[in-house]
Amino acid sequence: MADGTPLSLRWREFVAKGFAAVEDVVYVGLGLLLAVTAGALLFASIKNLATVLVHGSLGGQAVAVLDQILLILLVIELLYTVQVSFREHSLLAEPFLVVALIAVIRRVLILTAEVPKLPEAGEAPFRHALLELGLLTVMIVVLVGSLIAMQKQAKSEAHNHEQ
Repeated sequence: MADGTPLSLRWREFVAKGFAAVEDVVYVGLGLLLAVTAGALLFASIKNLATVLVHGSLGGQAVAVLDQILLILLVIELLYTVQVSFREHSLLAEPFLVVALIAVIRRVLILTAEVPKLPEAGEAPFRHALLELGLLTVMIVVLVGSLIAMQKQAKSEAHNHEQ
């Protein structure tokens, strides 16, 4: 106890620094996995789009192409979330809301593409799809509202700090 700090306090600080180091290693690993995944998805999407364009079937495959693009955006937003968490050593809600919004929009896109096929599947699947679309629409409104509220709050806090 040469510096006057009790042993228990020094031990806690040592353990906390160890956990922070493990957290950093995990964030770096997640970032690398997400970056490789995003690159692979981008390559596969470009290849798929080229195939679709060569065969002239973009009209029938437009939803699949958009789904792949949104999946890439989802992975990139997750990568951004990991980057922010690594840099700030805290979790921020806004990147997660963006990820959730992209995921919901992806599901709406897929479900909307399936709706024309549902009446022949029966009344129950059609009703379930419409209910899911309704719930997804509510989720989009809530997520967008949350993002707007968070941005307004951030602007307000920035304005208050300037004064």
